[in-house]
Amino acid sequence: MYVIIVGCGRVGSELAKLLSNEGHDVVVIDKASASFERLGGTFNGLTMAGNGFDLELLKQVGIEKADAFCAVTNGDNTNLISAQVAKKIFKVPRVFARIYDPQRAHIYGALGLDIISGTILFAAMLRDKIIESRFSSYLIETKELGVIEIESKDNLVGKTIQEINVPGEFLVVAIRRLDGVIIPEPQTILKVKDTLMGIVKVASLEKIKERFSL
Repeated sequence: MYVIIVGCGRVGSELAKLLSNEGHDVVVIDKASASFERLGGTFNGLTMAGNGFDLELLKQVGIEKADAFCAVTNGDNTNLISAQVAKKIFKVPRVFARIYDPQRAHIYGALGLDIISGTILFAAMLRDKIIESRFSSYLIETKELGVIEIESKDNLVGKTIQEINVPGEFLVVAIRRLDGVIIPEPQTILKVKDTLMGIVKVASLEKIKERFSL
């Protein structure tokens, strides 16, 4: 993929290195050229000093052929403007903007922009750890589903995944074992010390917790 990243802070630089190491073509834009030092010596993408909403600069880095555009500076306004330019003017297929203010995140998300709010995400992560230590709603981008972790106790050992699943409410998607993680088949049999990772309907959370004595 060809990806343009605006902002070479901690998030932008890490994202750039991840994508570059995976073989993707990456362009990083930042107003401060000194920020590019975060990319290290192994980064083999392109760096450009300037604003992420500068039309001429975006054309210069080939935004017309970009598959994705990520605005992750430390300023909400810069990220929103850059994202809208990429989406509305250059029609980039996948555009993401990082937003700190939760209220603005909801507003611009409703307008069709792909918004990632670290504030909302971190708050949700902490809430889950405080209230439901084995349940995480932040892993899935919907309020209707979450991920729950269940240890394989005596009453589950020897049963198949098909016997454990609850149609429409709970589905085991992975098993963490002593020798690694597997994606189970319906007839996979649970072993001692298995840990189940399942998708659960939030409305059914209490029912599932009771079913598995959580």
